[in-house]
Amino acid sequence: MKKAKIVVLGGGTGLSVLLRGLKTFPVDISAIVTVADDGGSSGRLRKELNIPPPGDIRNVLIALSEVEPLVEELFQHRFQNGNGLSGHSLGNLLLAGMSSITGDFAQGVQEISRVLNVKGKVLPASNEHITLHAEYTDGSFTAGESNIPDAHKTIKRVFIEPENPKPMAEAVHAIEEADLIVLGPGSLYTSVIPNLLVPGMKEALRQSRATKVYICNVMTQPGETDGFTVSDHVSAIDDHMGEKIVDAVLFNTEPIPFSYAQRYKEEGAMGVPVDENTLKEMDVLLIGDHLLYFDNILLRHDALKVSQRLVSLL
Repeated sequence: MKKAKIVVLGGGTGLSVLLRGLKTFPVDISAIVTVADDGGSSGRLRKELNIPPPGDIRNVLIALSEVEPLVEELFQHRFQNGNGLSGHSLGNLLLAGMSSITGDFAQGVQEISRVLNVKGKVLPASNEHITLHAEYTDGSFTAGESNIPDAHKTIKRVFIEPENPKPMAEAVHAIEEADLIVLGPGSLYTSVIPNLLVPGMKEALRQSRATKVYICNVMTQPGETDGFTVSDHVSAIDDHMGEKIVDAVLFNTEPIPFSYAQRYKEEGAMGVPVDENTLKEMDVLLIGDHLLYFDNILLRHDALKVSQRLVSLL
């Protein structure tokens, strides 16, 4: 029987968490990963070697890999000391090395995928060096993904430079062939939307007949989505696409325990309010469920529950 094809677009921790759940289902997964990261080890390698940032790609490869826990630990190992090595993760260095051997970052990712026995395809949104910029409602601008939330201003829009980077042909093809397209979870303006700005990807998403579902974040993100409701998240995606593309939205309805709510409140974050009436007016299918997984400090999506809901849409 032919497997259903699911394409997931995003970056950051949210994408990795989701993929760990999704790989346990009999579906064909393509993960399209943002390449606008410019902080930490990724930022340094990007600047020094002129390659797309490997950090988010590394996390997604590990999330979809079928390897011994020790190999996973080795790939994620971050050096604490050593001149020039400090702060780098071994996985980032291996991706940089494989890019150098093959002469191409995307090819390097495919070779590492084979080494890690990855279930599915991991595709950078573009093979080029992309810088994310933000324009705020006060008319000011910021360059660099890691700097955007630090301004603590209301974001009007984000855009990329160069304006017309070449999309990955395989990523565009995956969108065209998809039975279900998933956006998020993850930082709205710095992980989810950057993928939609790459020419070719935008057109493929607009033309795709697959159901496009957005997984809304559980909490607002300081400097990015302060005061946002679920419909605000959906509107931001549609606005950057230039038309309505979100068909369904998956959101959490489980109450947030007081201790977690307090901890997030201290950091300036709160639970994202679900404004059902506005979403219905936007003609979006609402999928609410208890979706929380309680990490020691953070709230995460329960990867298996979210994956079950996504697979049920097929």
